[in-house]
Amino acid sequence: MHTLTEGRGLLFGGDYNPEQWPEHVWAEDAELMRAAGVNLVTVGVFSWARIEPEPDARDFAWLDKVLDLMAANGIGVDLATPTASPPPWLGHRWPQTLPVDESGHRLWYGSRNQFCPSSPIYRERALALVTDLADRYASHPALALWHVGNEYGQICHCDESAAAFRTWLQARYGDLATLNEAWGTTFWSQRYSDWAEIVTPRRAPYLHNPAQLLDWRRFCSDALLDHFRAERDVLRERTPGTPVTTNFMGLFKPVDSWAWAREEDVVSNDWYPDPGDPLSPARTALTHDLMRGLAGGRPWLLMEQATGAVNWRPHNLPKPPGLLRLESLQALARGADGLCYFQWRASRFGAERFHSAMVPHAGADTRLHAEVRAHGRELRRLASVAGTPVPARVAMVFGWESWWALEERGLPSDRIDAVDQLLSYYVPFWERGVAVDVVPPGADLSAYALVVVPNLFLVADEDAAALTAYARGGGVLVVGPFSGVVDPRAQIRTGRFPAPLREVLGAAGEEWRPAPDGPVRCRWSGGSEFSARTWTELVAAEGAETVAEFADGDLAGRPAVLRHAFGDGSAWYVATMPDESALAALAGRVLADAGVEGVLPGLPAGVEAVRRGDVLFLLNHGAATVRVPVPGPADDLLTGSPTEGHVTLTPRAVAAVRPRVHAEPGDHHA
Repeated sequence: MHTLTEGRGLLFGGDYNPEQWPEHVWAEDAELMRAAGVNLVTVGVFSWARIEPEPDARDFAWLDKVLDLMAANGIGVDLATPTASPPPWLGHRWPQTLPVDESGHRLWYGSRNQFCPSSPIYRERALALVTDLADRYASHPALALWHVGNEYGQICHCDESAAAFRTWLQARYGDLATLNEAWGTTFWSQRYSDWAEIVTPRRAPYLHNPAQLLDWRRFCSDALLDHFRAERDVLRERTPGTPVTTNFMGLFKPVDSWAWAREEDVVSNDWYPDPGDPLSPARTALTHDLMRGLAGGRPWLLMEQATGAVNWRPHNLPKPPGLLRLESLQALARGADGLCYFQWRASRFGAERFHSAMVPHAGADTRLHAEVRAHGRELRRLASVAGTPVPARVAMVFGWESWWALEERGLPSDRIDAVDQLLSYYVPFWERGVAVDVVPPGADLSAYALVVVPNLFLVADEDAAALTAYARGGGVLVVGPFSGVVDPRAQIRTGRFPAPLREVLGAAGEEWRPAPDGPVRCRWSGGSEFSARTWTELVAAEGAETVAEFADGDLAGRPAVLRHAFGDGSAWYVATMPDESALAALAGRVLADAGVEGVLPGLPAGVEAVRRGDVLFLLNHGAATVRVPVPGPADDLLTGSPTEGHVTLTPRAVAAVRPRVHAEPGDHHA
């Protein structure tokens, strides 16, 4: 991100679709952008049909004018390869490029994303366009960033996809005997005798083979990633100094973002919090922390957010005044160096005509656009934050392959949701102002005092060994229920569970027991009770101490939470799904175990606190005005005023507190 922010400061802007407007509007757009402090716009995401109106034709004249206009106004362009939505002529002339669903129905043009990732014709036509785009604009002064495709996640079950799947499987397993063993095809007479017999997991009478489903998800993510790489490589060859990105969508299931992030120069994300979701502030913070994790701790780009209401929920609530700014600064506080929106000017037509924008249908003389301009101006006061890190001593482990395997059918319960489990464990740390890094299985954990694994249903031997070594070496490890159940082939790890983590946890289970509807009574070792839900396990201590037990039913007196002193560290195992208050209490205990404290003690309810570099961000998500003590002497960068030992935050207000540097000898940052 350094090359993007150098000379620009924090990035501010959004998707710009000038092809939807007559040319006389473009000059007004540029003037309004300058007034709002916009310094980056995404152009061309859905312009394939405009650039290539018929096969092999090229119309770059309009795009030349747009990029020249942006350059003349000092606005950088995040230039998109417009390959996410092919024009109708591609599907009409080559229907085999269109995707097929699991029932064998072809999905037609008339919307977007209508391509088969494995289609060689689609690949050929897309790369030809990308090559010409790169050749034309490689040296254009407006070009700041390449944006490949858009929100990847397409899945196709056509015959070409099936052939590509077989090729992928051959590379993975080598021969059919190995595949049959990995997939456990002696079950239900599923043995394959010829590669040609293997197809995609299309609609079937009953449950699919879980190993096939897991490999299918791996293949689908890899197939899309292979296409991303193909476009990226064309761009890198022609513009080696221009970074390349594509936009993630938070915890989005179809693509393994850990694998994708390694292939990008800049991690970027599209994120649309629901104003009606009471957990939205914490859910958003978790998503931003994930992006920072995907970026390896480096700054990332919030590529899309909304200024107001979206159009794609069943009931689309607007954002009240101040929420636009609060949510944008929340991303900044958690590592974003760019804060962009979809889109610049609201569309008059098309499926997103009711989606909010930086310039609404009512025009620039509106409350919403005034808020946009004010936010753009104040970002200049925060320019020094760009490039600074968000230090964290706590990590949470999340893996896409485990997520895929956990949420197939045919398990003891479909009520263990990997993302909900992650969020449940995250919330009490967020409420305490404890910074958290989200990391993949197998990550280097040496920098962390506490590692939390809310669920890792699928775990590889080497990743289980790394968690064991982490606790043995002095770390504090917390593992949630139904973890360590299957190996990377989706095969059950036999014996007492969680088999690969049994040594470090000092616990051994023999039965998974989904609970009836209603609360599950549990009791801390001190005597106070708490409630859990949904899930219980029959577990015995093998060296661990029982920290909490089930209070009634068949499991009365059996461990519900265990702590195991192990090597120089400790490991906790949670054999149920505790309620919010119990998870908050558990967070307090494991933080004390690890010697980790929040950035500020005694945070008022609804106030988020996170430190980025030497700036302490305080964000009030609550409905009441609060007074928050802060270390001094310090200044609020947003107001330019001294904090005088505290800040007062009205609802949706933000403070960015930086310790004051004194000129006197011996003085230092507070």
